[in-house]
Amino acid sequence: MLTIGEFSRLTHLSVRTLRRYHEGALLEPAVVDETSGYRYYAVEQIPTAQVINRLRELDVPRGDVQRILRSPDPGVRATLVADHLQRLEAELDRTRAAVASLRRLLRPDPAPIAVELRAEPARTVAAVAAVVDVGEVDAWFAGAMAELEVAVGDAVAGPPGGTYDNSLFEQGRGHALVYLPTAAPPRTGRVHAATLPAAELAVATHVGEHDGVEVTYGELGTWVVKNAMSVAGPVREVYLVGPRDASDPAAWRTEIGWPVFRVT
Repeated sequence: MLTIGEFSRLTHLSVRTLRRYHEGALLEPAVVDETSGYRYYAVEQIPTAQVINRLRELDVPRGDVQRILRSPDPGVRATLVADHLQRLEAELDRTRAAVASLRRLLRPDPAPIAVELRAEPARTVAAVAAVVDVGEVDAWFAGAMAELEVAVGDAVAGPPGGTYDNSLFEQGRGHALVYLPTAAPPRTGRVHAATLPAAELAVATHVGEHDGVEVTYGELGTWVVKNAMSVAGPVREVYLVGPRDASDPAAWRTEIGWPVFRVT
């Protein structure tokens, strides 16, 4: 048996950390003296302590750590760890996008945004639509776009796009529609024909990952306030270049169309 101090030196975990692991039911000592309360550990517990420490360094939730340690199935343990690593990677992607947005916002002399006034004619597309919460948009978009691609197949006639009601931004829940242009929209599952009405749009192009698109939205909105009359209508996005077209996020291009009213 090893005292808690000896176990601490062998595992490079502080006595305080070992006590916390005990209290949190992550790593119980092999023996606790009923009289003194001293904790004693077995040599065989050293690898377990080190695994727990690595998992906690990765911010694996305590409940998941317990499940990993208690599961006798290596496949289950590997799946739990892989799921958490995917969450970490997603969080890292969001952090990188936030840093890129901040750098762009904090530039002393930002380059002026290029805006084009464009008259879009009405057209019929293959679409999937729903009322969604803003936190669910990414997952819903991925599923809807996958369904559209299967339904339309090689008949696609242009880049994908979407329309998003103001309430989605203002209230956190609203109507969203994603589409693929095609001459003969099919009707299968959630896919149906939808008509995009004619609209006057102020259009700007967002460069890079979509997570930083709010900066371009802000710049385009500022331009509209200064140069045009905004119309209460859904904002349009066209995904000219995306993850399906280029692996490098720096190559991605998203057109944002802000509805406006032109007097000339």
